[in-house]
Amino acid sequence: MDRLANTVRPYAWGSTTALPELLGVEPTGEPQAEMWMGAHPGAPSRIDRGAGPVPLAEAIDADPEAELGADAVRAFGPRLPFLLKLLAAGSPLSLQVHPDLGQAKEGFADEQRRGVPIDAAHRNYKDANHKPELICALTPFEGLCGFRHPAQAADLLEGLGVDTLKPYVDILRASPEESALREVLTALLTAEHDAMAETVERAAVEAERLGAGDGPHAADYAAYAATAHHYPGDPGVIAAMLLNHVRLQPGEALFLGAGLPHAYLSGLGVELMANSDNVLRCGLTPKHVDVPELLRVVRFEAGDAGVLRPEAVNGEEIYETPIDEFRLSRFVVAPGAAPHPLDARTPQILLCTQGTIRLVTRVGSAAGNGGSDELTLSPGESAFVRAGEYISLSGEGTLFRATVVA
Repeated sequence: MDRLANTVRPYAWGSTTALPELLGVEPTGEPQAEMWMGAHPGAPSRIDRGAGPVPLAEAIDADPEAELGADAVRAFGPRLPFLLKLLAAGSPLSLQVHPDLGQAKEGFADEQRRGVPIDAAHRNYKDANHKPELICALTPFEGLCGFRHPAQAADLLEGLGVDTLKPYVDILRASPEESALREVLTALLTAEHDAMAETVERAAVEAERLGAGDGPHAADYAAYAATAHHYPGDPGVIAAMLLNHVRLQPGEALFLGAGLPHAYLSGLGVELMANSDNVLRCGLTPKHVDVPELLRVVRFEAGDAGVLRPEAVNGEEIYETPIDEFRLSRFVVAPGAAPHPLDARTPQILLCTQGTIRLVTRVGSAAGNGGSDELTLSPGESAFVRAGEYISLSGEGTLFRATVVA
């Protein structure tokens, strides 16, 4: 197994304190938004097997079956199909959706054919892969996930008492679910800029007032008012009110499938996703918003956010999702507990988030290749475990495990 050296991404929305606190280091004063663990070319983890640090992707490319196992290579190709992150939101991320696999392949091929530079600001598809995600809270975590039922969204907008929102309220009350949500989102994103900015400002003032009260939607209004503070005049503030406001407690999670509009507002979590950069933005961003392509990808379906809680199976707490490219699970290791063996069939990244976890290579491992026989992980530290490498874990703390279903 290999200890990972990981890169922290300093996106503007990142918290200045959450990741340093977890890692036990002094804050720099700058945002520290995400720590990436995996083989994504944007910020690959590095490993050292005695010849100096190299990107994990380079080691995988040299012998994919030895690193990932024949089953994973057959199912997902010669690459690590997931990316694990620590995500620390100090302010809201952009409101966004991700394409399904067919849409991603089609969109990527189209932009390649049209010669759109891969780093162009108006490019939608950075690759030909989908990007389902799972976020698991380490601290109280707030986000937006999926459309509210139109009647509920209408109540929320009407409660603001802003006259210019009344046409949207009427549509939400009178039209069938899918057409209502589509028509209102389209209208918000294509409205005349100055008029919409004025509506957003008036709505933000009312949301702040109502969020400070004790009404039934006070927590929702407070969250939208805080979002408007970060993105004044952005039509995404009103679009966000069409979505479910979710508050996760530590250990709870959300699965974000294709076409599901969402945004993270605040908190620290473990995020696991398919290895892709494809994002279509709806608002809460100064970046490019491609409204026609967005409307092609969004699923206009209302429903509850679907908070996930893990299911315990032989000491492993598993977050079940309908995706094979990744699976997230958690071990809460008690002091003095017997070492827990881990299935060796698939590649794994192991991340400690609390306490101290000891990993030991077991007899009969197919490891070799210069990896360590024993590693101790502290909060924020992680390891890559090759397929076929038999290990056990012990200690006292919490360990997250990212792997595949193959």
